[in-house]
This record gives sequence, structure tokens and C-alpha cells, in this order.
Amino acid sequence: MLWFRVFRESLSFAWQAILVNRLRTFLSLLGVMVGIFVISAVFAVVDSLEEELKDTFSMIDDDVLFITKWPWEFGEDYPWWKYVQRRVPTERDLELLMPRLTLAQAGAFQSKTMLDAEAGNNGMPGVVVVAASQDYPDVISLDIAKGRFFTAPESNAGRAVAVVGHQVAMQLFGRTDCLGQTLKVRGTKLEVVGVFVEQGQSLVSSGFDESMMVPSTFASRIFDVGGDEGTQISIKARPGVDMEALKSELIQQFRSVRRVRPGRENDFAVNHMDFVATLLEGVFDNLEKGGWFIAMFAILVGCFSIANIMFVSVRERTKIIGVQKAIGAKNTFILIQFLFEAVTLCVFGALLALVCIQLLIWGINATDFGLTLHIAPKRVMLALGVAVTSGLVAGMAPARQAANLPPVEAMRTY
Repeated sequence: MLWFRVFRESLSFAWQAILVNRLRTFLSLLGVMVGIFVISAVFAVVDSLEEELKDTFSMIDDDVLFITKWPWEFGEDYPWWKYVQRRVPTERDLELLMPRLTLAQAGAFQSKTMLDAEAGNNGMPGVVVVAASQDYPDVISLDIAKGRFFTAPESNAGRAVAVVGHQVAMQLFGRTDCLGQTLKVRGTKLEVVGVFVEQGQSLVSSGFDESMMVPSTFASRIFDVGGDEGTQISIKARPGVDMEALKSELIQQFRSVRRVRPGRENDFAVNHMDFVATLLEGVFDNLEKGGWFIAMFAILVGCFSIANIMFVSVRERTKIIGVQKAIGAKNTFILIQFLFEAVTLCVFGALLALVCIQLLIWGINATDFGLTLHIAPKRVMLALGVAVTSGLVAGMAPARQAANLPPVEAMRTY
């Protein structure tokens, strides 16, 4: 009953402070509100972007290595001049490499460029044309809604066939049921044999929606397959194989394919998706740290404001405190009462901030921004936890002052 009484009276005093001095209370809560708003916004963006990127790269398993011309590295010391003269991987390299590998179950070649496509009176500029070997689906997961991937005979014969993305099908044919239809790229006709599952537009990628995939043996008729952009060999490990062991074997055997002399540096790079994961983790960590820095500064200002309003509240209620003590209220009761009042004010500010951030998220999501924002329940609990902690910190000094007031002097001071 005692705790219920403390809760009821503290909530009553806090609510009275809000109603009687609305402007003063709002200005005092502003710092806490801004702090909670900032950190919640940062968490919403980071969590949503992280999920979006995970979905984007979900088609690439973590048991795949990529042979490329350029290492997947970043930084001011990136020695690009060492790599610019390297040869890009070729499909012939893949053919020579695969029989030498004992730890790999499949390999695929790909190269890509952007070209205009047309069908009848309809056209689509900037279609991503991916030249792929027939084993591509054995390495990279593909979701095909209609039709199929091109077959080994089609690939070996260099047939003019294509698997198109959802957006390509809709823009060129007005429907996804377009199997057997013909489109043109650089005046060359291709038959549609498959349509990819719609992946939807996102902030980072449109997946295969705006792409088409053609046999690498055919692709040389419409673009330079040996270009730098997106040219790579993908190698998938056998089940249970350690990736470092596969990487070591891959480097050794590809050096042999390339006839790299002993002691000389590799003229290729072997990359893994864990680099991307590590890079993104670092970016997200820095974003969170920046958000926490800004939020803590705002919350610190808010704590001073809450402490100020609580000191004012102690002065205004000096006689009430004296009467409470005269009829037997303990110092602990007074201390808890004022602490609870400070916590209530901070939680109220946090709830206002969370309502504002949720309204903002709804508004952004309604605009088809390309990134579906959300705030996770654990982040809401964290925000409320920060608010409670801020209330305890801000209210401690005023609460101690109120608890230590002598009852006689308190009643006389008033």
C-alpha cells in the first residue's frame, strides 16, 4: 500500500506540474525528448537498413568465394595502381580451374553491363544485362517465378535466350506472362525463357527486377564480356568445408592457371562476403556511436532542466513537505516521492518522443522511400530505460534536498 500511495501521489504531483506550468514543463522536457528522439531515429534507420541489406545479400550464401580483379577493400591507402593492370577473370579461367579444385562443388562466371532493351513499341533504358555461365544457379540462389533458367545445350550453343526481371517484363510486355516473347538488345533478338520473382525496390538495390540474364557464350555478341564491371568467378564450397582451406586451395590453383611465378604477387583477388558484413558492421557501429553522442548531450541538457524544475517544485512544496514530516513521513518516503516524480516526467517526455518518431516513420513509409523503417520493441524498452535513468539522475539532488528539510523550518519557511 505504501508504494501504491507513493506512486499515486507522485503521479498526481507530476501531472499537476505539467498542467499548471505547461510551458516550463515542456521546455524542461525538451532536452530529454530530443535525446530520446535522436537515438530512436538512429536505431530505426540502422536496424531497418541492416535488415534491408541482409535481405539483399540473402541470395549469396556464406560458403561462396569470389575471384575478381579488384580486392574488396577501402581506405585512403588503397593501392589501386597495383590492380589496374590486372586481367579480369574469364570463363576460360573457370574451365581450367574447376577440375583442379577438390574442396569446391560448383563454380560460375559472370560479367555485366547496362544496355537499352526494347520489345515492339516499348523500351527500357539502362537494363542490367548479366552474362552468366550455365552453372550460375548452382552457386547463387535464384528465384524464378515463371519459366526456367537457360539449359546447358542453350549455353553451349550460345543461344539468344534471356531470363528477365519483373520490372523488365512489365515495362517491355506489360505482363510477367511473357515466355516465348522476343525482345531486342542492340538490334539482336532474344527469346524470354524465364522471369525472376519480383524482389521490389529498396534503398540499396532493386535485385534482379531491372536486370536480365543471358548465356555468357551469347553475351559477347552484344557487349564486351571482358570489362571490369561485375566480372568475376564465384566458387561454392562443398558442405562442411572450411572456407580458409578452400581459399588457400583456390589461390594456389588459380596461380597455377594464371601461371604466376613463385615469389610473385597474385594478379587476382579472392573475396568473401564476410568483408562486406564486417564493413557494414563498422558503419552501423559508427552510426550508433554518433547517435548516442548527440542523444547523450541532449539528454544531459534535459537532466539539468528536469533537475531545475524539481528544485522549483521543492521550493513550492516546502510547507507540504513539512506537514508530511510532522505527521510521521520518513525521509526515505520524501526521497522516493520526488525521485518518482522526476522519473515520471522523463518517461512522459520519452513517450512523447516515441510517438513523434513513430508518426515520422509512418509518414516516411507512406512515401515509398525505398527503405521500410521500423523501431524494434527492444529499442523502445531501451529508450524508456534511458528515460528512467535520466529521471533518477536528474531527481536525486532535489529529492535529497527535500528529504533533508527539517519539518519545523520547512513549515516556518513557507
